[in-house]
Amino acid sequence: MVIELSLVGVFVGFLSGFFGIGGGMILVPLLMALGIDIKEAVGISVMQMVFSSLFGTYLNYKKNIFRFNEGFFLGLGGFLGAFGSGYFLTLVDSKILEYLFLSFLIFAFYRFFKKSVENTQEKKLPQTLLFFVGMFIGLFAISIGVGGSILVTPILVGLFHFELKKAVSMGLFFVIFSSLSGFLSLSIFGHIDYVSGFIVGVSSLIGVFFGIKTAHKIDGKRFKNLLLVLYFVVFVLIIKEIFFNG
Repeated sequence: MVIELSLVGVFVGFLSGFFGIGGGMILVPLLMALGIDIKEAVGISVMQMVFSSLFGTYLNYKKNIFRFNEGFFLGLGGFLGAFGSGYFLTLVDSKILEYLFLSFLIFAFYRFFKKSVENTQEKKLPQTLLFFVGMFIGLFAISIGVGGSILVTPILVGLFHFELKKAVSMGLFFVIFSSLSGFLSLSIFGHIDYVSGFIVGVSSLIGVFFGIKTAHKIDGKRFKNLLLVLYFVVFVLIIKEIFFNG
C-alpha cells in the first residue's frame, strides 16, 4: 500500500500544483477506489492538502501572482468554518457526504463552463464578504475532503471576474487555512490516518513542483479547458462510486 499511496501522492500533487487545488476532489475518489472508506479518505486528503497548499503557495509567492490581502480574509473565514468540519463529519452519514461531493463538482463544472476566460474589470470585494464566503466554503469543503479552492476559483472567476490564474493562486492560498483548520478538527474527532496522510503528503510535493512549473507555460483558454476535463473525470469517478460500487 505504501507504493500505491506514494504514486497517488505524486499524481495528485501535480494536479494540485497545476490547477491550484488542494487535491481532495481527485484524491478522495482515488483512495475510495483503493478500498478506503470515505471518512478515512477525507482525513488523508486533508493532511495531504496541508503539504501541497503550503509548498504550492510558496512557489506562487515567488512568482508574485496571488493577492495576500484579499486572500487573507477569505482564508481566515475558511479557517473558522473548517474548524467545525470534524463535528459536522461525525453527524453526517457517508452516503450523504458522497452526494454533497457530487453536487459540489456539478456547481464548479457549471460555473467554469458558463464563464469566459477573457479578463474583465474585477469587482472590489468587501473584506467582510470575503470572510463569510470563506467561512461557508471552509465548513462545507473540508467535510467532504476538499480544500475549497475548487469552489473558491469558480466564485472568483464566475461572479467577481477575477483573471483565471490569479483566482487559482488565491484558491490554493485559501487551502492553507482550511486544510490546517480541518486537520486540527478531524484530529480531535479521530478521523486522521497520520501514516498514510504523511506518505501521500510528502510524495505530493514532487508533483506540486512540476505542476506549478507546467501551469505557467499554458495560456488561459487551454488552462480552462483542462480544468473542465478534470472536473468531468472526477464527476465520472464519483458517479461510478455512488451508483455502481455503492
